[in-house]
Amino acid sequence: MDWFLDALPWIVGGLILALALAALRRPLNALMRLALRTGVGLGVLYLVSLVGGSIGLRLGVNLANALVLGLLGVPGFGLLVMMDWALAI
Repeated sequence: MDWFLDALPWIVGGLILALALAALRRPLNALMRLALRTGVGLGVLYLVSLVGGSIGLRLGVNLANALVLGLLGVPGFGLLVMMDWALAI
């Protein structure tokens, strides 16, 4: 019985960890999907920066623009292009 009392905190901790992971599964999946889409957006921004200078498009390759692309996708790219056009002086 003494071994059970020694193992009880580990058992309870494992159950709490399993419940926490089960409860956070959907938010963690959404966060991982956002991170993947943001990485792809960063790659697209880099490619646009290589080609965009020849057509007058100068979008910054930074995390804020990549997050806009990660959250909004193609409409986010349109938003960034429109903001670049509207703020060009």
